[in-house]
Amino acid sequence: MAKRKEIEDARLESQFPDESSSSDEDTDMLDVEFEWFDPQPEYDFHGLKTLLRQLFDVDAQLFDLSALADTILAQPLLGSTVKVEGNATDPYAFLTVLNVHEHREKPVIKSLTDYIVQRAQANSALSPIADILKSSDIAQVGLILTERLINIPSEVVPPMYKMLLEEISWAVEEKEPYTFSHYLILSKTYREIVSVLDQEEKRPQKKKKDTEKQSGEEIFYFHPEDEVLQYQAAVYGGFEYTKQEIDGQADSKRAFQEFGIKPQGHMILIEAPKFEGAVRALEEFLRPS
Repeated sequence: MAKRKEIEDARLESQFPDESSSSDEDTDMLDVEFEWFDPQPEYDFHGLKTLLRQLFDVDAQLFDLSALADTILAQPLLGSTVKVEGNATDPYAFLTVLNVHEHREKPVIKSLTDYIVQRAQANSALSPIADILKSSDIAQVGLILTERLINIPSEVVPPMYKMLLEEISWAVEEKEPYTFSHYLILSKTYREIVSVLDQEEKRPQKKKKDTEKQSGEEIFYFHPEDEVLQYQAAVYGGFEYTKQEIDGQADSKRAFQEFGIKPQGHMILIEAPKFEGAVRALEEFLRPS
């Protein structure tokens, strides 16, 4: 399968604050131009490992991320990276799909599949995912892995999904093993939790208990596109990470004055016939204004 991305047709300009500005009132904006590339072993290995570590959060230590990055880079014409300073730089974002059945004998894919099955079985809403992965001789699951640096706009995502659809179509024409029955997107969300910083000094015990009851109920998305993809999902839901955060770690990820944040894993299972419609909805939702 021979193909290169048409980078010139898929450019996106965005603006970011200039952190070198001396004051909040005198903030300059920097124009940033994003470009999409095929994954390339020569340049992307370390950047992919960093993004995979961010995606799996505290559970990243459970996996051989070097082997997982190598598996991703072994299919260079499937998936995308996003960069801002040319090809020979680390990616700021990536998206790929792995055929779980095709790679089932690789230790890293086996450990990742076992992990997904275990986490899915812990949540009744996700149990169909475990059933499908355990019957992989029948189901052909495409595992979608995608992550981006925290300040990268979500508008970089639709082109990656659109190009992935095209790449899968071309791969199937070339008799490559990318005819899927389901797509499983592995992602992450978070909940707000009560901060432990100066907790006793800032509010009475009774109020603290009331706040604990009110916090932690709403799910927030690191990836806004996940909410759109879920409309086409057969199954979706969250799961607790296997490894537990140390005390105070939620405060280090604090997004608001009153609350810290607690990340958790998230899965979205989309049947293959609905995947293209999900991508179209994603493009519409995140269309640059």
